[in-house]
Amino acid sequence: MRSLGSIRWRLMMAGAAAIAGALLVAALGLSYLFDRHVQRVAAADLAARALYVAAMVEPGAPGGPAFRQAKDNPLYDQPFSGHYWHAELAGQVRQSRSLWDYALPLPAADLMPGQSRVLSVPGPTGEPLLALEQRFQVGDAPLRVVVATNREELDRARAGFLADLLPYLALLGVLLLAGSVAQVVIGLKPLSQVSATVAALRSGMQPRMGQGMPQEVQPLAAEIDQLLDDRDAELARARHRASDLAHGFKTPLQALLGDAQQLRDRGAADLADSVETVATAMRRLVDRELARARIQSDRRKASAAPAQVLARVQGVLQRTPGGAALDWVLDAPPDLRARIDADDLTEALGALAENAVRHANSRVTLRSMAVPEGVAITVEDDGSGVPEAQLARLAQRGVRLDESGEGQGMGLAIVADIADAAGGSLRLESLHPGFRATLLLSAP
Repeated sequence: MRSLGSIRWRLMMAGAAAIAGALLVAALGLSYLFDRHVQRVAAADLAARALYVAAMVEPGAPGGPAFRQAKDNPLYDQPFSGHYWHAELAGQVRQSRSLWDYALPLPAADLMPGQSRVLSVPGPTGEPLLALEQRFQVGDAPLRVVVATNREELDRARAGFLADLLPYLALLGVLLLAGSVAQVVIGLKPLSQVSATVAALRSGMQPRMGQGMPQEVQPLAAEIDQLLDDRDAELARARHRASDLAHGFKTPLQALLGDAQQLRDRGAADLADSVETVATAMRRLVDRELARARIQSDRRKASAAPAQVLARVQGVLQRTPGGAALDWVLDAPPDLRARIDADDLTEALGALAENAVRHANSRVTLRSMAVPEGVAITVEDDGSGVPEAQLARLAQRGVRLDESGEGQGMGLAIVADIADAAGGSLRLESLHPGFRATLLLSAP
């Protein structure tokens, strides 16, 4: 679930970054387009003003075309007003009063009659100007007209456009982000169900993915179910092979023990003892593998009542000579259940209780209780316990418990295997005096 949440968060962050980048590009693009549009409008206005300036020329004046007296115009009469014009006709130069004594830095007059171009030139006070140069032909005389306006007005118009645009872009960004979040949440919802189902599979709460998965992930669920079926079949075959192999060894080992007895009857006691030692060790290993083969690793539907199993184990051991001489304490709630196969739990508690009977002085205590981890089942005796060095070695992960010696060696190894297969653990404690073994299992 954590990884899925991380994926969801990363997708949301990536979507937010993409939306922010797209809106930024959109703002820059719209600003550029608006600037182009305003410039075209301003150029069209300057073209109209260029005609106004061209109308000052008297084509039929004596001696050829000449300038008339310019009409009063507040835009061009106020010095440094930001609106200027410049005209050249057959060597004559006229310019608006607003320029005062400033001459616009213009390029060479290389346009043909009827042509025009847009220029950027500095104004009298250094302000940037947008200028339009227009070429006319009046009779035989070329007429050059340049009309300019302050570009700052265009910049203010663009700034105002962006100020009006940004709130709408922000609103659009919020809506797009909300849509992106909804898309991620809805799109990953099937994966959330997959994650929850896989967690249920891992904990044993559900046997298979099943057919109730969303359509988008149903093929994946079917593949996982097929993989689980194949795994269970392979585990079953492996258990059967281990069981068959162990059973196959038992008869030859029993024959070896019989041969050892014959050797002892013939007087070869040393050789008989050696054969018996090897055969006994091999038989213990075979018994252990048989116990392992019987362990049910499939915990999906397994459930057992520790109270019933403990009572059954106590009843069996109390009929043995060692168990009949001991006091038994049984403290187990009848309604408490653990996720483990009942036969596996019986074998594990039987091994622990046998060890307790073997080492107890006068009392064996069997107890089960609910704990935060699930269910704890303890088997405790009041014997001499186990040395701390040996106990620490038994608790080490990966150590073969059956190499620890007699008593709590072989049985504890089997119990540890059963606990591990059930998804639990075995905890060993020396009580000084006494010894306690605790099975920690999950609740169903």
